[in-house]
Amino acid sequence: MKNWFSDGAFRTILRNSVYLLSGNVVSALLGLLALSCAGKGMTPQLFGTLVVIQSYTKAISDFVKFQTWQFVVQYGAPAHTDGNHQRLRDVVSFSFGLDIASSVVAIAGGMLLLPFLSHSLGLDATSFKLALLYCTLIPSMASSTPTGILRTLDRFDLIAIQQAVKPLLIAIGSLISYFGNLGFAGFVVSWYLANLFGGSLFWWFARQELKRINLHNALRPSLFKASKRIPGCWNFVWTTNFAHSIWAAQNSCSTLLVGIFIGPSAAGLFKIAMTFFDATGTPAKLLEKSFYPEIMRLDPRTSKPWLLGIRSSLFAGGLGLIIALIVYAAGGSVIAFVFGQKYLEAYGLIQIMLGAIVISMMGFPQESLLLMAGKQRVYLGVQIIAAGSYILLLMLLSHLYGVEGAAVAYLIGQSSEVILTLFPTLLAYRRRSSLIYHKPLETA
Repeated sequence: MKNWFSDGAFRTILRNSVYLLSGNVVSALLGLLALSCAGKGMTPQLFGTLVVIQSYTKAISDFVKFQTWQFVVQYGAPAHTDGNHQRLRDVVSFSFGLDIASSVVAIAGGMLLLPFLSHSLGLDATSFKLALLYCTLIPSMASSTPTGILRTLDRFDLIAIQQAVKPLLIAIGSLISYFGNLGFAGFVVSWYLANLFGGSLFWWFARQELKRINLHNALRPSLFKASKRIPGCWNFVWTTNFAHSIWAAQNSCSTLLVGIFIGPSAAGLFKIAMTFFDATGTPAKLLEKSFYPEIMRLDPRTSKPWLLGIRSSLFAGGLGLIIALIVYAAGGSVIAFVFGQKYLEAYGLIQIMLGAIVISMMGFPQESLLLMAGKQRVYLGVQIIAAGSYILLLMLLSHLYGVEGAAVAYLIGQSSEVILTLFPTLLAYRRRSSLIYHKPLETA
């Protein structure tokens, strides 16, 4: 372990993860404050309507958007390391153009679908208009180019600030709406403005950082001209987009399928367990966000990025084990305090799912390593197989064993995804000498 921390790249991953963790902790606490004010300041029906509106816009955004931050890191980090400003400018311009195009499609799709889904979502005439208004926030949700720029330029501190500023504004607006008795309209307007400003702040930070490195005119959209100078860019963005869409559908469908097969009460319990699981997996997500840019600065033909992956995996696994033990010891009390005694049954589901926390956290480096090796299509294939198997297993076990069966399916699904991804990762490592390392100065 002492040798691990002597590795500059490993220390950088941990440092950047701490930046992101600080922003996430503040965000979580402020988000809880905002939800508390909203829940107390509105009737349960109005509060639910506001949550549904936000969830709808986020679902549309998640399904349509491209993972442009991964593209910027994949192609921009080596260019920045080698000082190839023209290549980095092309990468940012292409990514920006892709964000604009996907945002237009997402807004149009969200607004066109809403009239057909409004009844199922429980929206009346007033809330329907507000939902249409919220669709205009989709560009700030669907755009991930600024995140990629800040990660490429190693400004994780600015990402942490942005992650704290948006929930801070939402919390302030919620406090004003609650104590000012502004009701539903006050919460809607304050949350909308906070999301709009928070999304714009990312772009402002990215623009300032590009100016700092004297990279001008990068934030000019260019889909086709820039793509001609970046071999393989379309293959990469479409593959990562499909993989993310599969992930979004898998996570969105789980609770819905439980509700269909078992009933709404079981779906509520499963949702609480899933929320708990997602929260405990946050450290791995933060490690991944700092791990990916770091290995893209390294030569995949050497053992260094792969060794870094092993060290990060073992570190995350140890962290996951500690978290699992804490959840096992205190999870029941936390659920009873936050959600009430009537939801305590969810703790039994969490106990079943605990093993998946350790396994999924240990497996976080694999996606980044496969992308580094240019194996994004292999990763997409693994995602399709894992997601399809999980959905089938979820339906079968839910039907046979109820909500406990759904928890078992989730454990098996998470574990199998990590195991299936391990095989192509090991194969890519064994064949690393044949990988092509494109130096930006050579391909520009």
